[in-house]
Amino acid sequence: MRLSLGHGGASARAARRRGQRALLLLAFLPVLAGCSSLDGLGYYAQAVRGHLGLLAEARPIDDWLSDPASREALRDRLRLAQAMRAFAVDALALPDNASYHRYADLRRPYAVWNVVAAPADALTLKTWCFPVAGCVGYRGYFAEADARAEAALLAREGWEVDVYGVPAYSTLGRLNWIGGDPLLSTFALGHEGDLARLMFHELAHQVLYVEGDTEFNESFASAVERAGVALWLDRHGNEVTRASWARTLRQREAFAALTRATRQALAAVYEQNRPDAGVNRSMIAIKMEVMARFRADYEALKRGWPEPDARWNGYDAWVAKANNASFGALGAYDALRPGFEALLARAGGGVTPAQWRSFYDAVRRLAALPPGERHAALEALAATAKER
Repeated sequence: MRLSLGHGGASARAARRRGQRALLLLAFLPVLAGCSSLDGLGYYAQAVRGHLGLLAEARPIDDWLSDPASREALRDRLRLAQAMRAFAVDALALPDNASYHRYADLRRPYAVWNVVAAPADALTLKTWCFPVAGCVGYRGYFAEADARAEAALLAREGWEVDVYGVPAYSTLGRLNWIGGDPLLSTFALGHEGDLARLMFHELAHQVLYVEGDTEFNESFASAVERAGVALWLDRHGNEVTRASWARTLRQREAFAALTRATRQALAAVYEQNRPDAGVNRSMIAIKMEVMARFRADYEALKRGWPEPDARWNGYDAWVAKANNASFGALGAYDALRPGFEALLARAGGGVTPAQWRSFYDAVRRLAALPPGERHAALEALAATAKER
């Protein structure tokens, strides 16, 4: 039975207040247990305020559909989202729970802004540890100004940093008891393919999440989103939507291939030119050559795209500021994805719910391995698939 969320009445308000108090307690327990700095307290306080503010904006989708003030375009998109949510359960065997049965208009471009940092001579991201997500290679802020202030502090410490907007995030299913993750205006109103991929991606985190392994988690969710969107569009998309999404994927894949090659080139530079102490001049010069070649190759790549498209303007800004931090963050979503896709193919390709469940079981078995072994297994799967 599909979960339907109701609202209204004193009992519902009381339940929300209890949920908010419980959420506050859950968020601050680690602070009380092991963090005495004002920075730590301030960070958790903004996280709690930000998430509770987001939840306060969320209303059941049926409310938006019946509200005469709702635009017809919004109603159409929310009906589409409801169909995708049912598809996620029925076709992809993703969790059937409270998430994505409500919608929030955030009136801002992103849900959160992430800060990432890496040394000048490596693509390895600095990690932060949190009570729900474990240790991850980013730190999220609900206000862009706070994220940029954190980035400035890290830059003064010598880190290469990046700040980027995130349209959606997951609470990993652990807050479904107070309504779960809502649909957000930051991702619900764009291309049909983007709505589907973000919903499927975040629901995949609720299937499996390995604390402390960002690369494994994001690559797994990326594999689910790509195969899920392909299946959705094949069964429910129209010819125009499928064609436009195919063009989107071609451009994204071309950009991904370029950034993947650049990451490999940078990693080789750092491995071969690492001094005993500090960053040497020759390494800096070679690194600058790699980055210059990357930007030149990007300009050549753009010239091959069939027509101007405003959606790709974001690539220009990303390329202009690209550094170890931004390449490291991008790699988390891409590095292990081919291995997961090979594993899904072994399970039958994800054509039936049973095949998806078999795939998830195989991923859980991988997750039980030590980090080095699980990564090596995925890399071997990808290499074997590439040889065929």
